[in-house]
Amino acid sequence: MPAPTRTVFPCYAAADRDMAASVAAFLAAGADVRVLLDEGEMRPDEDLVQKAREARMADIVLVFFSRHSLPSPWPRAKWEAALQTEPAAENVRIAFLRCDDCSPPRVLAPQFDLGGRQVAILRRLKRWIRLGTYTDPAIEHPELAKEVEALGVAIADKPGAATVEHALAAEEFRRVFHEDFDAVIRLECGGRSVAALAGDLAAQLGLRLESDLERNLADLRSFCSGRRFLMWLEGASACEAAQFSIGGRTSIMVSSEARREQPSDDESLRDIQRRFHGADADDWSEVCRLARVGVRLAAEQGRIAESFELLGKWHEWADERGDRRILEESAREMFWILEGWGRFEEARRLEFQRATQYADQMALDISVSAPPPPRLVLPAAALSAEAGKPERMTVPRPEQYRLF
Repeated sequence: MPAPTRTVFPCYAAADRDMAASVAAFLAAGADVRVLLDEGEMRPDEDLVQKAREARMADIVLVFFSRHSLPSPWPRAKWEAALQTEPAAENVRIAFLRCDDCSPPRVLAPQFDLGGRQVAILRRLKRWIRLGTYTDPAIEHPELAKEVEALGVAIADKPGAATVEHALAAEEFRRVFHEDFDAVIRLECGGRSVAALAGDLAAQLGLRLESDLERNLADLRSFCSGRRFLMWLEGASACEAAQFSIGGRTSIMVSSEARREQPSDDESLRDIQRRFHGADADDWSEVCRLARVGVRLAAEQGRIAESFELLGKWHEWADERGDRRILEESAREMFWILEGWGRFEEARRLEFQRATQYADQMALDISVSAPPPPRLVLPAAALSAEAGKPERMTVPRPEQYRLF
């Protein structure tokens, strides 16, 4: 579950409401906070000290200093307890924003001057709210400054999606704006299958997604949409980008230039997938070895959709070669996966085909154009359920098709 949304309480004079509202909108869009804007406006009979004490109901307090809110004179004895001592004792974070040419007490920190380069100051404030600190990384490639700033407006200041042509611009944006995200997730696309990309994404997030591809994608979208991630799709096609259009709080950055790194050769799952799909079909023993290793690695990592994908391709190639032994082996493994996913009808058809066409047994003098009808088993608790809606189906086992 995503972390609960933190609350921010701005303390401001009624005359400064437009300024407070613009700050609230910026923070709500990019900092994963809920700003109590209406509650923070000072009533005619209130001052900043009273409002700051009321604000400690929230996680973070923002005090707006202006000519309309700052008393003159304002002795330290009047504000020290409410703005320094008490928040520290209650572990409430508090920051101070200067709206105009007023002169707030210098000892109050951190302070953010909203005059001048307002967007840059708001980003500092957002990072302080998110992390408790902030930095301003310098641009290492000045020629990319405008492009990086445009990306910042489009996908860092708020959730969104953007496309860049070159990976260098994407990398520069990641370096400058990474503090605006909970994590930066980089997916190397370049023609890889959607199942493999979903598996890589789940692995980077520390998730085990053992369902089929459709359910895995839905679970990933649900998980990521509630979090402030930057998902960098490197070398992605339009189709791949559409599959990983998360929405919610996550931003998407697509760089059309593919990664130029040398592919690994370590028999990892990523390497096995690359080598398997690029294998020479004439070296059938190597294809079979890669398939078995890849299926095992995918299953161990809980990446069952990728295991099923490898098995399907292996089964297809075996069918082209007429290799009944591999057809039987791959069909048996796919059957168990389909059954585990609850796709019983597909599992039943595949198991009938395996038992009647691939298995090492006497040929049956029956038509193999269709499997026998499934047996439906209703548990006792379902006897009173509506007819025609069974709760569980028992899939015929191989022995039901054999004749010895």
